[in-house]
Amino acid sequence: MIPDAWAALRGLPLGETPDAGLINRTLLAGEPPRFVVQRVSRIFGPAVHDDIEAVTAHLDRCGMVTPRLLPTDVGGLWARDAAGDVWRALTFVAGQTVHRLTEPAIAHAAGALVARFHGATDSLDWDYRHVRPGAHNTPAHMLSLEGVASGASAAVDLAGEILEFWAGWQGALDLPGRHAHGDLKISNLRFRGAGGDSPEGVCLLDLDTLSLLSIDVELGDALRSWCNPVGEDGMETYFDLRLFEAAMAGYQSVRTLSGLERAAVVSGAERIALELASRFCRDAIEDCYFGWDVARFPSRVAHNLFRASGQLALARSVRRQRPAMERLLAH
Repeated sequence: MIPDAWAALRGLPLGETPDAGLINRTLLAGEPPRFVVQRVSRIFGPAVHDDIEAVTAHLDRCGMVTPRLLPTDVGGLWARDAAGDVWRALTFVAGQTVHRLTEPAIAHAAGALVARFHGATDSLDWDYRHVRPGAHNTPAHMLSLEGVASGASAAVDLAGEILEFWAGWQGALDLPGRHAHGDLKISNLRFRGAGGDSPEGVCLLDLDTLSLLSIDVELGDALRSWCNPVGEDGMETYFDLRLFEAAMAGYQSVRTLSGLERAAVVSGAERIALELASRFCRDAIEDCYFGWDVARFPSRVAHNLFRASGQLALARSVRRQRPAMERLLAH
């Protein structure tokens, strides 16, 4: 039950959103929507709202469109319900959500939007209160996978393939951190005109993962999502160079990357695909974490084995095309 903590919500109709994510319970308040109301997953501590408020206030001052937290009647950023769950309300930003990227024009708009976010936060002075240590410690994820990969099963065999491929990965792991969104899958970006010839990126959504991350992790995760036209749960995953070229052209039309950053972005896309493959594969062995589609798969194990295979295929596709990616970024 939503706590009665916001006068602005009283009397507004509540409805489901077609763009709800998998982690936070999300409702729309008002018709047309005026606010987004969320029950926050317990994987996020309440301090995450201090980070969201600091970053979105800074974006607002820089002239960027962004959702803003709606203060409670007593000035808080969140409120608890009778069950102890944390709820929040944010301003609604109109636009379109894209769940699978297939058009270079949208990729270009996505890259430009993220570059505007990075450019704006270059001047932000903030120490994050909600920190997820090791979220993208890829070597640690690989060690965790190795630690559970014993016995005989399809998942264990796949774990061996992932670990062998990771052993051949080439890239840097110690780049400096910068203010980052932390989860730039394409559905976390808001667009206008996504069905036309000139789409525009409006704002970034789902801000629970704001943190300091290196540019290869931030953009590597974005490109892993954006440049796989069939999506995480599709067959025949591959890395689309057209989408990569458009996304990076959009980014660099706003914010220029250094030579070191360009090289890191290429290796980062492969790295994060492998990291996610390892996490899916580990859950295919342990059967305890990721959600699964009961309509398509008989079990969590089957779904995560499918996902892990897809991300490994994506990483292989990136590695095959790294020379072409590097040439595209050199121009």
